[in-house]
Formats: sequence, structure tokens, C-alpha cells
Amino acid sequence: MYASLLSNRYLTSRLIPFIAIAAVALCVALVVTVVSVMSGFLDMLKSSGRLIVGDVIISSGIGGMPYTDEFLVDLKGLKDVQGATPLIDTIGLLRMPYPRGDQKEVSHVQVWAVDPISLATVTDYANDLYWRPPADAAASAAMSDEDPRKHLDIDVLNDGKTLVQSRTGAPGITLGMHVSIGNARQKDGSYLPRYGWFMPGNDVTLTVVPVSGQGKIAEPREQIFPVLNEVQTGIYEVDRNRVYIPLPEGQRLLRLDEAPLYDLNAEPGPDGRYPQIGTTPARVTKILVRAKPDVSANQLRAEVELCYAAFAKRINADNSRVASMPDFVNILTWEQQLADLIAPVEKEREMMRVLFSLIYLVCAGLILSIFWSIVVEKTRDIGILRSVGASRFGVMWIFLRYGLIIGILGSGLGVLLAWLIVRNVNAIHEAIGSDAPPVIWIGAFVLTGICALGMIYAIWRGRLLAILLWLLGTTVLGLIATGLALHHGTLIWDPSVYYFTIVPDQVDWGTARWTFLFGVVFSVIGAAIPASKAADIDPVEALRYG
Repeated sequence: MYASLLSNRYLTSRLIPFIAIAAVALCVALVVTVVSVMSGFLDMLKSSGRLIVGDVIISSGIGGMPYTDEFLVDLKGLKDVQGATPLIDTIGLLRMPYPRGDQKEVSHVQVWAVDPISLATVTDYANDLYWRPPADAAASAAMSDEDPRKHLDIDVLNDGKTLVQSRTGAPGITLGMHVSIGNARQKDGSYLPRYGWFMPGNDVTLTVVPVSGQGKIAEPREQIFPVLNEVQTGIYEVDRNRVYIPLPEGQRLLRLDEAPLYDLNAEPGPDGRYPQIGTTPARVTKILVRAKPDVSANQLRAEVELCYAAFAKRINADNSRVASMPDFVNILTWEQQLADLIAPVEKEREMMRVLFSLIYLVCAGLILSIFWSIVVEKTRDIGILRSVGASRFGVMWIFLRYGLIIGILGSGLGVLLAWLIVRNVNAIHEAIGSDAPPVIWIGAFVLTGICALGMIYAIWRGRLLAILLWLLGTTVLGLIATGLALHHGTLIWDPSVYYFTIVPDQVDWGTARWTFLFGVVFSVIGAAIPASKAADIDPVEALRYG
């Protein structure tokens, strides 16, 4: 009973325990906030990556895979496959329509030649098209009058979904949102055209270089495409580099389309041509596969590997075929395919966890120093307790219980503070990126003036501690007020540096639980040393010299 009473009395009768609770809370909040943002970043990267490439990726060399139409039939027949789509992945040069004049800007881009209809069953391509009319009157009213979407024709969206310009029937191209310099991102995440360039409706010239299966480079080929729409995946590296064109156009430009096969060992005919013995099938370099819900990527990968092995064996055993399937293809899950993006972020998160674990030592050291001073101060009280029969463990438990309470309260408040920060991190970021409202910095200057008056009064009374505290308050508030008055917005989460355009705002509750636990444990560890010193105090010596 006395342990409980004394712990509560020590905890509520002095200011210093509340300082300890606040310190533990700030330490815990810092760890939870930082790791939650890193974990959210990683989760968003994984989620977006899966929506961009599907669950399983089959890829071959630059020579491509033939007979993919037949293979897609086999793939879609698997019980765990929701969709599959072929594509060609290559690089190219994109000649932009700007600036005005003959000297145009040329951008290095990643080219995906795709079937947009089947691509939408595997990835989020159709939903990622940015330029689309407002869904309803409320959405339209929320848009700026300068926003092209407010008065956009539905054909811009439909043409982007089909990669065919409905007005002319010509094949078109869609660009990543940041391929063009003509898109200016606003504070609310929307985009407005700048420099007078609204890309849909303009023409661009795409140049690619065909490469044979033997690695020989052919003459570059180019084609003019009308820009139909632009794509915002939310991953900056993709939005900055990728463009989409129709699969047949990509096959033709890269010489991966159907072509006549001639017998070069035979005598040429009267027209000087060698006899045609067949037609080489069109090829693709990748196939993306989406799993049905509740089917893991690893499970689907195993099924796809068996399916490809069976299909390749069947095709290669058919002597009537003029082409054979590659002996080796890469079949990877989306996590394996994006390992170069995911692995560094995972390592950074773990490094942050390790580095911020040092904060637990700060908690322990803080509690130790506070409790050591309390033990020294309460030496006489401890001597009285021991003289009336309190055991050494009972005295020790007073301070351990004291540390436990501080750890629980501080860690709990820290998790709550971290939750408030993380859940509102985008609003906080938006506020930091905007000018400080005058009422805030004016109010800060008013508080600074009040602190200055308090300091003058303390000087008049001759109170040194009060002078120091009022001086500290005047200085801190004065710096804050000045900073707010001069603040004109600071962009911290820059999409040109980070992959995503928003800050992750979900708390990592696994980390929060462990941080809470370690905050409590290290608070008790910090209290254990002073508690042991208190238990070792000799009651006679404590009463004689206390």
C-alpha cells in the first residue's frame, strides 16, 4: 500500500515527473512518426508497383517471344489468372512540339507498346489517365476555371483508353504526366498547363532503334503520333519517363511484326525474289499477368512457369512452326521485378529503426538522472521507511513503479501524438508550403510582448530564475514570430525528388506497439539503478545524515 501511495505522491507533487513524461512522449512520437512515414512510403511503392506491372512479369530478350496470342489463351485458362496482356518494352527519343521554332526539345523515354484494352485488366492504366471530364456537377464546381478538365471533351478520355484518335482513326500516344514540361502541379495535387502547352491535341515524333536477336542495330525508325492523353501513376520515375503506344505500331517500328520468311538457300524466281516458305510470327518482349483476388504472386508465378514450360515444349516439338519459343525467359513476381526500387526503401526503413533505437537509451538516461536526484533528495524518507519495517524490495518497488507509470503515460501519449501527426501530415505539409496566416504571426508577436513585459517585471523584482525563464520565452517566441512573418511556403515533399506526390498518412501500428513496449521497458531500466541505490540505503545512516 505504501509503495502505491508514495509513487502517486512523488508523481503528482513535483513538476519534474511531468517533464520526464513529456520527454518520453516526444521520443516515442519521433520514432513512430518517422518509421510510419517510411513504412507508408514502402507500402505505397509496393501497391503502386503492383498496379503498374501486375502480379507476374514474363520477359524475354530483345528478340521477343513469338506465338503470344496462343500463349495468352493458355494463360487465361489458368484458374488463378484474372488477366494477361502483351507488350514491348524499349527505349526511344521523343521530339516534343515545343519550343516554337525549328529547334525542338528531345526527351529520352521508356516506350511501352501495349494493347490498352487488355492492359487495363492487368494494371490500373485506364484509371491513371489524368485528363478526364468531371464526374458530376460538384466535381466540376470544385475545379478552377483554368483547369482544362472542366470543359474537356469525353473523346480525350476514350481516345486515351484505346490509343486511337477517334476523329482521324490514327494511332496515338499517351505520355507520363511529367514527360512534358507543360504540366504544372498545383498545391492541391491537380495540374494546369503552363507555357501555353496543353499536350493532348499536339503531335510528337517518336524515334526507336530496332535491334535484331543477334544484337545488330538497324536504321532508326520514327513515327508522328498525336498526343491523346497523359498518365499519372503517382510514381514520379514512371510518370517522368514512360510513354504508351499501340502494340502493332511498336511491333512495326521495332521490326517485331509479322514478316515473310524466305528460303535463302533456293534459287531466286524470275522476279529476283527468293521463294517464301512461311511467315514469321509477331513478337513481344513482355507479358504481364494479374492474379485473381486472394491468390499470391508467388503462387501464380509457379503456375505461370509450368504453363510456359508446357507451351514452349509443345511449340518447339511442332516441326511446322517457323519460329521457336525462347529456351529461357524471366518469370518474376512484381516484387522481384521492382526489387531495385523496393529493396533500397526497405533497407532505409530498417536503418531508420536501428538509428532511432538510440532514443530508447535517451529515455533510460533521462529517467535515471531524474530518479537519481529524487533518491538523493528523499534519502531521509527512505531511512524512515526502512526503520519502520519496509523491505529493501519494497523500497525498490516504489521507484520501479514510479518509472513504470512514467513509461506507460509517456509512451501512450507519444503514440497518440504520432497518430495525430501522421494522420494530418498532408495538412501539415500543405500549411508549411503556404504563407503563414497574419493572425498567427501577429499573435506570436503579442505573446512575445507579454513575455518581454514579464521579464521586465522580474528584473524589477530581482528574481533571477524568473528573469531567465521570461528571457527564454521572449527569445523563443520572438524567433517563432519572426520566422512565421518571413515564411512564404517551403516544399518539403517534392515530387521531383520523391516517387509519390503525397505523404503517406497511415500509422505503422506494428512499430507503434513495439515502440510503446520499449519506451516502457527502458523507462523501467532507467529507474532500476536509482531504485537499487535506494534499496541499499542504510536506515541508520540515512536518519543520522539525511
